[in-house]
Amino acid sequence: MNNVALALDAAWKVLAAGLILGAGLPALFAVGVRSMAYGSGGDAEVDHQAPHPIGKLVAVVCFAVVLAAIALGITFIVASGFGKELSFEHIYPILKDKG
Repeated sequence: MNNVALALDAAWKVLAAGLILGAGLPALFAVGVRSMAYGSGGDAEVDHQAPHPIGKLVAVVCFAVVLAAIALGITFIVASGFGKELSFEHIYPILKDKG
């Protein structure tokens, strides 16, 4: 019975990571593109409204989160190749020796 609980716990973690990275980041990028169109106004919108600064702010935040996730993923892969690991012991990620 303990094996089933462990398997379901692992399956839940894989499902969550797949939803966040597999569908979440592209959806966040799409929200950023849509916000950029809202922030540009004019011909970028169907109703040709005036530009909205909040749209550009939301777009920048969305793109920054996507770029940070990509940078963390690349850092994780490269660090493991150099015998290091990415640690989140503090608020910000750091590289430390494996062991």
